[in-house]
Amino acid sequence: MSTQTAEILMDTEAPTADAPAITLDEMRDTDLGEPGLEADDTAGEVGATTADETDVAKLVPLLEGMLFAAGAPVAVPRLVEALDGPDRRQVLRALDLLGERLTEEDRGLRVARVAGGYQLRTVAEHGPWIRRLLGGKPPRLSRAMLETLAIIAYRQPCTKPEIELIRGVDVDAVLSTLLERRMARIVGRKEAPGRPILYGTTKDFLEVFSLPDLDALPPLRDLGEFAEALAAREQVDGAPSSDPAIPVELAAAPAQEHGDVEATDTSGD
Repeated sequence: MSTQTAEILMDTEAPTADAPAITLDEMRDTDLGEPGLEADDTAGEVGATTADETDVAKLVPLLEGMLFAAGAPVAVPRLVEALDGPDRRQVLRALDLLGERLTEEDRGLRVARVAGGYQLRTVAEHGPWIRRLLGGKPPRLSRAMLETLAIIAYRQPCTKPEIELIRGVDVDAVLSTLLERRMARIVGRKEAPGRPILYGTTKDFLEVFSLPDLDALPPLRDLGEFAEALAAREQVDGAPSSDPAIPVELAAAPAQEHGDVEATDTSGD
């Protein structure tokens, strides 16, 4: 063996200063772990996630059919109960996917969260054709009804005298109409002399104005003059005029100076 060849072999076999040799005892003490365990855990997690996504995807057409058949808004707990298997998280995820799919495919329906539940609704732009098909006219709310309904919505539960104090006019007829249309309801009696009836809004009110719940009402401070009228409460000296401004946010169409205001049409939903 030549001297040059021997030197090359010695350089290859000898440990470098940067990588010290490991003794046999050190190798025994080294915990190499269980090979493949971490990979198995990762594969299990991926498999579980994929299975969950598959289950959620299967729920999408099922929920679409259930909401279509129900017509009215359906609360999530009722959907979970009817499905008898998927949990709340899976149902909510499937509802989100259904809404995304209907929008992306530019379908004629949308998933809306209204009145404490979920509902399939027609696209607003299709309203004229749907009304032409079904006939009739959408429900209309007069200015007096809108004002009274707004007072009830922000002050509930409230009594008829409290409503009249703010509006400055008698509201017997208006209240009767709102009760008949199921936009307002009797919620009890006030613990006061005469025990006057207390009024509140209904789920139909939330549905007509496309509100998921009462927390979605516009902030009172945004209503300008109408907010001042509501803040007057029971102070007679602070009672506003008999024609306060209508909170436009509550109407489906801008209020006119005179005449009726057309509410949201749900006849085609």
